[in-house]
Amino acid sequence: MALDLSSSVRALPRSHGSAGLSRDRGRLCRLHQQGCLKILMPRIQCMRGRSEAVVVNTAGGITGGDRLALDIHAGRGESLTVTTQAAERIYRSAGGAGQVSNLLTLGEGARIDWLPQETILFEGSALERRLSVDMAAGATLLAAESLVFGRAAHGETLCRFHLRDHWRIRRGERLIHAEAVRLDGMPSGPATLAGVRAAATVILAAPGAEHGLDAARAAIPQGAEAGVSALPGLLVARFLAPSAQALRAALVPLIAHFRAGPPPRVWQL
Repeated sequence: MALDLSSSVRALPRSHGSAGLSRDRGRLCRLHQQGCLKILMPRIQCMRGRSEAVVVNTAGGITGGDRLALDIHAGRGESLTVTTQAAERIYRSAGGAGQVSNLLTLGEGARIDWLPQETILFEGSALERRLSVDMAAGATLLAAESLVFGRAAHGETLCRFHLRDHWRIRRGERLIHAEAVRLDGMPSGPATLAGVRAAATVILAAPGAEHGLDAARAAIPQGAEAGVSALPGLLVARFLAPSAQALRAALVPLIAHFRAGPPPRVWQL
C-alpha cells in the first residue's frame, strides 16, 4: 500500500546535514561538516594502510522532510573506507520523504570501500536515496548497501512505506552500472521479495574484477540466499535473508574476501 506523501511538513522540525572530505597525497585536504551530519576519522590504521571515515547522523535517524548530503573524494592512489557509526533508522513520515544523496569521486588508482551499516525501514517510513560514483579508469570501488524491512524485535511487519533507491556508477565518464529500486509497500510474491526481512547489494568495480567470479561465489556461506554475476570490470552480488543477523552473517565473508581483511571495526561494536 502506497503512502500519501502530499502532507505539508513546513511547520515540523526537520534535520538537514551535509558533510564531505577529500584525501590526496596521503593527507586530509578538505573536511566539511554542517548540521546533523558529521565525519569522524578514528586514529587507527586500517588493513593495508586504508584510512577510515565514520559518518554520524546526530539526528538519530531520518524521517520525512529530512535532507542529508555526503561528498567523498579519494585522490590518486588513496585508499579510504567509509562506514557509519550504527544502522540508520528510517522513521514513520508525517509527510514527504527523507532525501539522502551520496557522491563518491575516485582518482586514478584510488580505492573507496563504501560500507555503511544497515538501513532499517520502519512502518510508514519514506526514503529517497541516491548513490552517485565517478571513478577513474584504474580506480576500485567496493560498495555494499543493506536494507532491513521492519523491526523484528517489535514484531513489526511492513505494510506501508515508500522507498526509492538509485545507483549510478561511472568509470571514465562511461556509465558502467545503473539500477533503481522502487517499493511502495512490501512485495510478497515469489518474483519479488517473497516476504524476506532483509536484502543487500554488493558491488566490486575494479579492472579485471570479473575474473574473481568463482572466488566470490565460493566466499559466500553455504545456505545463504545469494548470487553473484559478472561483467567486464564488475561483480554484482545480491542477498536475501530472513533477518538482519542472517544477512550480515552472509555478507561479512564476501566483504572480507573483497577487502582481504575484516569489515570496518565499528561493524563489530
